[in-house]
Amino acid sequence: MTIRILPAVGDPDAARAVGGLLGRLPGAEPLRAVGDSTRLLDTLAVLAAASVDELPEVVLVHERLGPVPALELIRDIALRFPATGVILLSAEAGPALYAAAMDCGARGLAALPPSYEELAARVQAAAQWATGVRRHLGAADDGPAAGGGGAGGRLVAVVGAKGGVGTTVTAVQLALAARAAGRSVALADLDLQSGDVASYLDVQFRRSVADLAGISDISPRVLRDAVFPHPTGLGLLLAPAEGERGEEVGDLASRQIAAALRGRYEVVVVDCGTQITAAGAAVIETADVALLVTTPDVVSVRAAKRMVRMWERLQIRKAEETTTVVNRHTRNAEIQPALVARTTGTRAARTTVPAGYKELQSAVDSGRMQDLDARSGVRQALWALAGELGLAAPATGGRALRGGAPGAHAGRRRAIGGGGGTGPDQLAPVPSGSLLPMSRFRRRGGGDRGQMAVEFAGIVPLILVALAVVWQCVLVGYSFSLAGHAADKAARAGAVGRDCAAAARSDLPGAWRGEPRCGPDGAVYRASVRLRVPVLFPGSVDWPWPVESTAGVARED
Repeated sequence: MTIRILPAVGDPDAARAVGGLLGRLPGAEPLRAVGDSTRLLDTLAVLAAASVDELPEVVLVHERLGPVPALELIRDIALRFPATGVILLSAEAGPALYAAAMDCGARGLAALPPSYEELAARVQAAAQWATGVRRHLGAADDGPAAGGGGAGGRLVAVVGAKGGVGTTVTAVQLALAARAAGRSVALADLDLQSGDVASYLDVQFRRSVADLAGISDISPRVLRDAVFPHPTGLGLLLAPAEGERGEEVGDLASRQIAAALRGRYEVVVVDCGTQITAAGAAVIETADVALLVTTPDVVSVRAAKRMVRMWERLQIRKAEETTTVVNRHTRNAEIQPALVARTTGTRAARTTVPAGYKELQSAVDSGRMQDLDARSGVRQALWALAGELGLAAPATGGRALRGGAPGAHAGRRRAIGGGGGTGPDQLAPVPSGSLLPMSRFRRRGGGDRGQMAVEFAGIVPLILVALAVVWQCVLVGYSFSLAGHAADKAARAGAVGRDCAAAARSDLPGAWRGEPRCGPDGAVYRASVRLRVPVLFPGSVDWPWPVESTAGVARED
């Protein structure tokens, strides 16, 4: 069994001594040390909001941690986080202090400087106690929490491979689709410097995610004051209007905000933008679904690959746990979803989103993305994607695209911030109980086929008319050629005394009815042939304007 140990030691010398011993304990996984009581309580609160299993099994509290007295701090931890065993580190480990520590809820007392044997025994005993408590808590939670997502609602992080790939449109439409299915939905904008959710939904609200950053315990009332109730039924947590305030939202604040949203809403969709901050990384790491939006062009796919590789280097999320969706997809594009999946190492969503600049233009310009036409190919594709991800159908015993157990990445530490993660997502059929028409969810990779068929059907009559005009011009030109040949032949025949009219008609096809006129004109014998031009099909209807040609030949007396 791996024992996660969170040392809370304010004295640098003691911290080094304790850290060295923890590194030698078998099965121990020391977490990043904290240097004061406030940081310790905030860290435990964030981890507990995600899941009880995210909490460390053992917390070491130094007697001079501060600013809260050690015994008072231990009492607070025991009351708020009973599934964690607390060990007090003190230079004076006498019977009186031991009794006081036990009364406050500590599970052990270790003397300073610590010895390896004593510390190992205290840590092992506290860890066994914490494991037993969690086992009982887990059994009690199985009934009410079944099907409820464990840590609350489903968290979907929407990230753009680069700017302009349609990240915000995707996030907004996914949230609207989930809301239309009867779910309670929150849409959070964590594109902290340049978030556009408010613009896309025509919202002006003075509260933002930055107002929650400095609050260590987000109560339902505080959250309700910060979330804007949109007429569509969505709860909007907006990015700050002043971009510089985005720096106030760190990884711990982001985890706490996400946990508070998940506790109140069934679905939480987060627009993380394209620039990964500490706040965005925390959401991506803990999300049930991480959706990476790209377009089918070389620049975007390379950006998506860089993004995924960066997540892996920083241990935020593995490539195989990420789902890519191709926006502005066309069937004839050289870059298809399968190629994107191979290049990035991610899983490609079955649903692709067609290009729809014209249909999106009015909705974007008016700031009313919720009014996008239901017949729009973009909306249908994104709502189908929501069905594929399991957001637009009531959960029935599981998630259609499910992440691993919270805490699958517990213990990973990186430059951006610590925390848990999710396991691989797995695709499964959409439950039959969906509140949306299932025809919207049966689209597959060629999401633009219906649109292409409609456009082709509309242009076919124009093509036929153009062909008819060209063919009629050919018939008129051919008629001029026949008339000229007939007139020339008739003139030569008349000049030598033969039947002019018979000569004119001898080479004319039956569908071209000619009217030859012959006669001498001084020393020249002239013949004129007028032909009726057929319309489209020779032998059917004649063109109202005949063609005529005249020829003359010197008479031979």
